[in-house]
Amino acid sequence: MTSAQVLPRSGPSAPLRDEGRIGLWATVRHTGALVRRNFLHIRQNPTSMSDALLMPIVLPLLFVYVFGGSIGAGGDRAQYTAFLVPGLMVILGMTIAMAVGVGVNDDFRTGVMDRFRTMPISRSSVLVAKVVVETGRMLVAITVLLIVGAMLGFDVTAHLPGLLAAIGLTALFGTSLVWGFMLLGLTLRTPQAIQGLSVLVLTPLEFGSSIFVPTSTMPDWLYTFTRFNPLTHMADAARGLALGEGPVAGPALWTLVWSAGLTALTAPAAVVKFRTKT
Repeated sequence: MTSAQVLPRSGPSAPLRDEGRIGLWATVRHTGALVRRNFLHIRQNPTSMSDALLMPIVLPLLFVYVFGGSIGAGGDRAQYTAFLVPGLMVILGMTIAMAVGVGVNDDFRTGVMDRFRTMPISRSSVLVAKVVVETGRMLVAITVLLIVGAMLGFDVTAHLPGLLAAIGLTALFGTSLVWGFMLLGLTLRTPQAIQGLSVLVLTPLEFGSSIFVPTSTMPDWLYTFTRFNPLTHMADAARGLALGEGPVAGPALWTLVWSAGLTALTAPAAVVKFRTKT
């Protein structure tokens, strides 16, 4: 199904409507139509869900069976699984968010976004719809991760309310990353540049955090870095909520601050860039 079957179509010569005249309800309707279009696209192209379905299977199996025997106390893989799974929730959010940046960039190169910009719809609805759909993909990925984690020994029912809170907090943080990567996709010229810069920035953040190992074993200079790393805050908050142990309030508060700050900085900039990109 093409976008013309879901949204009103206007010819290339039709004048653009001033977005300021589009009301809130109309923006909500446009966003809903675009969310539906994106879900229909996923249904017609199931391979677009491969990252959300395969990564949460590969990552826990890889880390638990490669590192679990060494990192877990006394070779206890179950203990490492309990430590690892909440951290991998953060990794999945980052992986999906990075894919969004590449996808937005590719949509501009293929002309999909140019077609949207000729339609009498709210410009922000195009990006908001992507955020909604990608948040849904994150939740699917986290669900698969928890199923695999349960098969490896992670107890998903011991602290169910806390686990649900951890999922919600992870999705909120992941949403803020989606806005950031969409801005990156609108700013850089090629998907290769987006992937290269993302790996360069994210790799130190991922491994210089508490996602994979306790930070207490790190040298002082790296331990200091982890204390200011937003991924450490998110991983610690998810772990504390899901396991019912460890600090929660401080890491959760910092995660909320990081999420609000990243969204406030990148969401308006992404919308402006979308409207002005040539």
